[in-house]
Amino acid sequence: MRIADHISSKTIKIGLTGKTKDEILKEMVEVLSNSGNIKDPNRIYEAVVERERLCSTGFEHGVAIPHPRQGQPDIVENLTIAFGSSKNGVDFEALDEEPVYIFFMLAAPNDQEHLRALARLSRMLKKEEFREELNKAKTPDDVLKLISKREEELS
Repeated sequence: MRIADHISSKTIKIGLTGKTKDEILKEMVEVLSNSGNIKDPNRIYEAVVERERLCSTGFEHGVAIPHPRQGQPDIVENLTIAFGSSKNGVDFEALDEEPVYIFFMLAAPNDQEHLRALARLSRMLKKEEFREELNKAKTPDDVLKLISKREEELS
């Protein structure tokens, strides 16, 4: 699985404006919906909020990967991934209690694609240099190039 195959310039937003966790979730659902693959953005939002109630998807090192708990076959036909960055960081109740600057949101039609995408993103984001470069990205094209480069490193 290649993350680059499921993200586009339409699903990338540099400079998220949300200041709270809920504002970021709403903004990221909107960015995800720009793909045209999401049949019901409100239901994706509800599924993501439900997942956040169980445990925050804010990890360490300024990264969060908000997502529904499982595949959403009635809402999304193809795995869809969005990226957003926040220059000021957001309290996302991350495991390390630090602000989050990098957000990837995903929605998948089935659990297998859902889990594979989460695993792939987690692996990609372990590299500090990659996270730093994502934070410095100025355009959606910059983000796409960084993702492709990182995937080549992992191949």
